[in-house]
Amino acid sequence: MTRFKPNFFRSRREFLKSSAALVAASQLPPWIDAKGATTPANATTSPNNQPAVALIGCGGMGRGDARNASKFGRIVAVCDVDEKNLAEAKKLWPDAAAYKDFRKTLEHKDLHAVICGTVDHWHTIISMAAMQAGKDVYCEKPLTLTIDEGKRLVATMRKTGRILQTGSQQRSDKNFRLACELVRNGRIGKLKHVQVFLPAGRREGPFQPAPVPAGLDWNFWQGQAPEREYVPQRCHGTFRYWYDYSGGTMTDWGAHHNDIALWGLGLDRSGPVSIEGKPLAEMIPGGFDAASEYEILYTYENGVTHSCKSTTADTWSGGVANKDGQRHGVRFEGSDGWIWVTRGNIQASNPEFLTTPLESGATRLYESNNHMENFFECMRSRKAPICDAEIGHRSATVCHLGVIAMRLGRKLRWDPKAEQFVGDAEANKWVAREMRKGFGYDMIA
Repeated sequence: MTRFKPNFFRSRREFLKSSAALVAASQLPPWIDAKGATTPANATTSPNNQPAVALIGCGGMGRGDARNASKFGRIVAVCDVDEKNLAEAKKLWPDAAAYKDFRKTLEHKDLHAVICGTVDHWHTIISMAAMQAGKDVYCEKPLTLTIDEGKRLVATMRKTGRILQTGSQQRSDKNFRLACELVRNGRIGKLKHVQVFLPAGRREGPFQPAPVPAGLDWNFWQGQAPEREYVPQRCHGTFRYWYDYSGGTMTDWGAHHNDIALWGLGLDRSGPVSIEGKPLAEMIPGGFDAASEYEILYTYENGVTHSCKSTTADTWSGGVANKDGQRHGVRFEGSDGWIWVTRGNIQASNPEFLTTPLESGATRLYESNNHMENFFECMRSRKAPICDAEIGHRSATVCHLGVIAMRLGRKLRWDPKAEQFVGDAEANKWVAREMRKGFGYDMIA
């Protein structure tokens, strides 16, 4: 068996039962004792009470996650292939060790957890490597670049016994939880359809190659993706509009709102049985190549349908926008009415749907009111976080299925248990992608 350290178990019984923690109680870090007594997650009494955390991927989202994490732990290392991002992180955490290679970061002494805030196509490799090194992981969404990556990531989580929290923070929002609880308990009657609205992507180009900026390791940044000439629009904030690295807003915002759709359906560890979709705007040659506008339709085994559509300022047709006019959110439609939820707002066809308490014995969903705090609590308790690797993988899978359906241009059948397309060899080729030599699973084997 593989030995990992440290593992933070609640009791000696769990310690003995876990195949992923063959370490003596005396080896546990100072912020948890051998009997499982821990310092509260928000404690700041002493550096020894807080787990040591490394930030890998120091862009804006990564730094934001690390700021949140610093309320509960210590940022002891930062890592990025771009020296500018690394310098920005060092301004915030001047005492942290700085690295350009994530593998060196994982060798940092007494490291307990990793925040993966990189571009999407690096999420899986880094998260797998961290768990294999015995670290717990908070990884940004979308959790994966492909469906196959998700299957491997879930297998790694199970094998190592590590905690992985997907950064789908809407799971820790009271309005999204309320909407899903009400739907799961029949408040709107029999659920018929779920509408998901996502912001449209960017349709721009053509773009021209340029010299690689000083301090950026462009080869390492590209990682598993095909080798390309440096184009500024391929990197940093606009990387997600290229299929090489992401899937447009379908996998970006889609990983948020489709996750909520699955939660309300009670199928967040499963998926649809059929998918059909189409892009609604032509791509510009030499420009962004992930679909900017699109419409997808999913069907589930229970007969419920789920549409996912991009929206723009002049094509909004969601029926119910929130008070701020946001063009994205989730609308659950049932035989007795509807519930609409988005960030900062929840509405219903009957306002009493939202205020009438559920009966005793009603289905209650996992309650978390702070996504990062939930991660640190689970590091201590070893219970599953609110959005573990399997949930994050399944939510990303729904998005990947939509992208594949658009690219193939036909209706596809999907087996959510086997996680493969039914009777469709061509579609199954899209479940994984070829990885550039030296930057795939071979670099962490």
